[in-house]
Amino acid sequence: MSDLPRRAVTRSAKLAALPLSFAGRTALGLGKRLGGKSAEIVAQEVQQRTAEQVFKVLGELKGGAMKLGQALSIFEAALPQEIAGPYRATLTRLQDAAPPLPTSTVHTVLTEQLGDDWRQHFLSFDDQPTAAASIGQVHRAVWHDGRDVAVKIQYPGAGKALLGDFAQLARLGKVFGTLLPGLDMKAVLSELRERIAEELDYLREAEAQHAFALEFDGDPDFHVPDVVAANEMVLVSEWMDGTPLSRIIAEGTKEQRDRAGLLFVRFLFCSPARVGMLHADPHPGNFRMLDNGKLGVLDFGAVNRLPDGYPKSFGQLTRIFNQGDMDTVMRGLRREGFIRDDIEIDPDALRAFLAPYVEPTAVEEFTFSREWLQAQVASVTDLRPTNVVRQLNLPTSYVLIHRVHAAGVGVLCQLGATARFRDEVIRWVPGFADDPDDEALAIG
Repeated sequence: MSDLPRRAVTRSAKLAALPLSFAGRTALGLGKRLGGKSAEIVAQEVQQRTAEQVFKVLGELKGGAMKLGQALSIFEAALPQEIAGPYRATLTRLQDAAPPLPTSTVHTVLTEQLGDDWRQHFLSFDDQPTAAASIGQVHRAVWHDGRDVAVKIQYPGAGKALLGDFAQLARLGKVFGTLLPGLDMKAVLSELRERIAEELDYLREAEAQHAFALEFDGDPDFHVPDVVAANEMVLVSEWMDGTPLSRIIAEGTKEQRDRAGLLFVRFLFCSPARVGMLHADPHPGNFRMLDNGKLGVLDFGAVNRLPDGYPKSFGQLTRIFNQGDMDTVMRGLRREGFIRDDIEIDPDALRAFLAPYVEPTAVEEFTFSREWLQAQVASVTDLRPTNVVRQLNLPTSYVLIHRVHAAGVGVLCQLGATARFRDEVIRWVPGFADDPDDEALAIG
């Protein structure tokens, strides 16, 4: 990983260029207005060019910039396909093609973290990684007691690069405010910085993974490989074979895809109630279908700690939306911080925007599909300031919940899964199935 961390001056220069370029485009917009172009057309042009540059720069960088880009991608429905599409492709290439550490560096990290006698912990160790990403890479090995294990090694300097990026990104609030006026960017950055610091701490990840492994030990639906050993930069866990969810998406039968989709939703909804945590990185690479029919789950570096389970208001507002009471929904969203005090939103526009998110909970059985998702996205690809997507704020307590749900819907649409998803919401989400007597008053 010779380019991580990249030279700090270069990274800072790329990030610092964003506000300067934005100021230049704003001045250009003023000139066009003086020349007769309407303010709304000029505003849209400035927003579009700002979005293009923001996503281009974030896509070129790794570390904190890429993490922020991934988090902001949940809003990509507000952007034209020609902007969001290449950005997604750039992120995919970064994630899939991270260059592995040289073998000598791997051995150096293991010596620093496990001691000069690190080889005594293993009967064998494969120097070629089985996976490489933006923060670390995984090697297969055999532990000294004969168990097959996965050894996750953090890139040297990854933490310094990530936190350095966030110091620069904190200065970009006004730029993102132009793209998404309702978004409290400072709060989002603060939340992401805290989560990234956790993701860099493999001891904390080991604690989360062990908690999941204990809860789901012997479970009929799920398997989580337990932790064997860990410190701050090396995490050793039991090896888990299985068919990657990406292969189920590409080659699985309808029955296999439906089963995978139902278990995927069940895992995400039941975990906060059972473990007090939500797996916050639900992309297909972190899931396997095992030969015994269980869903295997990997990578607990990003988790949302929810000791009381899902917020009760989440279930209440979903149910009340299904009942058609938009006034109560609007009050509840304001109380939860989704609509800021200085923002006015049209209830009909909000209803149209929320409907696809809530639709799977309103029917006994639902089929996710790419066509369904594309139709929903097409209805909100509008850069005007009055677009409801751009007016909504994302409270810090919901940053990871929203990211998980948005990513989860994408995975389900890739699977084309059909199942009784509403049953999982009824079973695991507080407030959704409760007796509504007086609850509307409590929310309002």
